[in-house]
Amino acid sequence: MVELAGKVAIVTGGATGIGFGGAQALAADGATIVLFGLDKGALDKAVAALEAAGATAHGIVGDVSSNASVAAMVAETVEKFGRIDIIVNSAAIQPYGTVETMSEADWDRVLGVNLKGTYLTAHHAIPVMRKNGGGAIVNIASVQGIACQTNVAAYVASKGGLLALTRAMALDHAKDGIRVNAVCPGSIDTPMLRFAASENLDGKTEDEVIALWGAAHPIGRVGRIEDVGAMVAFLAGPRAAFCTGGEYKVDGGLLAKIGVVLPD
Repeated sequence: MVELAGKVAIVTGGATGIGFGGAQALAADGATIVLFGLDKGALDKAVAALEAAGATAHGIVGDVSSNASVAAMVAETVEKFGRIDIIVNSAAIQPYGTVETMSEADWDRVLGVNLKGTYLTAHHAIPVMRKNGGGAIVNIASVQGIACQTNVAAYVASKGGLLALTRAMALDHAKDGIRVNAVCPGSIDTPMLRFAASENLDGKTEDEVIALWGAAHPIGRVGRIEDVGAMVAFLAGPRAAFCTGGEYKVDGGLLAKIGVVLPD
């Protein structure tokens, strides 16, 4: 399918992990991809991979938590491609800490990347999208915006805030023809998940920890970036024309499960 042919998509945090999975899926549906992130080497590698698969892709180095950086990214996208139709807000970080143990600087950085970054990207891109007749925004939240583990206070605050922001944006910009939805992934095999596993080995290997986390999902495994990418592409495309303000779990059944286990 090329149902996104002629569309231009910005993917923040798109060089790796879930962001790259979303970029791949959008590109497969025909969209031109602009990747935005801090790591030039990772961006160059991701752009090369997308181009090798036949896509048009462009990488822009910058900080999603910086107003000036995001404004420059949006301006460069418009200058190069003339329009913006899709935004995928995927940039995120997850340091560990409670409200007691986390420093103010770390708290501000998490909220700056995970939540403020979504505001900034939308703030600068929505006027362009409106001129083009509308578009779609997909915010990558998390199951941890709904239920959470311990020791990740800033991350869950940012993801819960992102779900609320999704609803607000959907209402405010429906009149502009802009649909806004959130995806809530469970455990997905990404560099972020592998970092988390490396911090919680307890005598196990990284793969063994990830397998244990996968077993907590009724489907029996952690997800793949392609699993989330498929939902991103759906929500960004015309088949989701009546979907806005929604939260879509891609979690292998994780949040459908309660802790009580009955005997077979």
